[in-house]
Amino acid sequence: MQTVTLEFVRSIMDEIDWNERLILIKGQKGVGKTTLMMQRILQVYGATNTSEVMYASLDNIYFSTHNLLEFIEQFHAHGGKCLFLDEVHQYKGWSLEIKNAYDEFTDMHFVLSGSSLMKLNDGQADLSRRCISYSMPGLSFREYLSMFHGRRFPKKSLDEVLSDGNSLCAEVNAQLHPLPLFAEYLHYGHYPFLREGKNNYSIRIENIVDTVLSVELPQLRGLDVANLRKLKALLAILATNVPYSVDTVKLSAMVELSRTTLLQYLQYLSEARLISLLYADITNIKKLQKPDKIYLENTNLLHTLSLTRVNEGIEREVFFVNQLSHQHIVEYSRSSADFTVDHRYIVEVGGRSKDGKQIAAVPDGFIAADGEEYVIGNKIPLWLFGFLY
Repeated sequence: MQTVTLEFVRSIMDEIDWNERLILIKGQKGVGKTTLMMQRILQVYGATNTSEVMYASLDNIYFSTHNLLEFIEQFHAHGGKCLFLDEVHQYKGWSLEIKNAYDEFTDMHFVLSGSSLMKLNDGQADLSRRCISYSMPGLSFREYLSMFHGRRFPKKSLDEVLSDGNSLCAEVNAQLHPLPLFAEYLHYGHYPFLREGKNNYSIRIENIVDTVLSVELPQLRGLDVANLRKLKALLAILATNVPYSVDTVKLSAMVELSRTTLLQYLQYLSEARLISLLYADITNIKKLQKPDKIYLENTNLLHTLSLTRVNEGIEREVFFVNQLSHQHIVEYSRSSADFTVDHRYIVEVGGRSKDGKQIAAVPDGFIAADGEEYVIGNKIPLWLFGFLY
């Protein structure tokens, strides 16, 4: 707690209804869930010691020999009111013991955090009617500017970006040059552990990927560890060929998996926030349906895992999908443009020279253009889409 401050707080802090008695914060390892929990404790209880609140991580060796429910009972008996439990998916049978504690100690609040792969109805007890779940993404470009460059800018809705983007452009350009910082963000800005420096940044990302593949998927999705090598090969192929034009026959042969197993593993990787699957019609997806496009989940993953130099066009599309998919529906466009957003907006992503022929006759058509500092007609600076959360 001594190292945690409120100097920078993620925007999800204000989105969570902290009055709820049981809250789950899901997210990929490294996005800042632990820090968020510590900051919430600091906000409410300050830096003074109190018996009313406690933080514990369930991957601590203590819980390998101690019962969680008994731990909660002891905490409550000593005046405990609010319990923050980190890495709950690491504790076998967590859902049943949390359910029992929630039902027994009605004056207590529980804040849990865990893997993106967690489901409230997966364990021994169904918590879906008791628990409010939130997904915590990596840093947006706006949050990156705040955390690492001390520049505070307001969140904007997508409608504000598309209709009045130049007011924000003017505000940003008055304080800094966004383009070089945007280029840095694409390489290093998605994860808060950039605070630890750039030297080991890629190694930390590789460790996250290894944890997801080797620990979380076998634990939470029953992944056959005999196929671990094939899954790593699949991710390497997708990283190098993003956005992969999905040919399941060819891809199945490359990684030596059946088509059904391949599609299941793609879904696992998507749930783990390592890749993004795009469909032309998300409202009518069938079980294990082949996606129309596959992207790495964020540009930092792309730069770390790609075996070749990252293509700028691919990088732009990965950024766009990543920044919008947290709060909006992003589909592979049926038209000649790249994406459909919220079943309404048609967006073509490209560089400064993109002329917009693909969206010339589209009423709600826009270009998300890299290399621009200001809005020009329906050409919106790509970096501006990083202010949505």
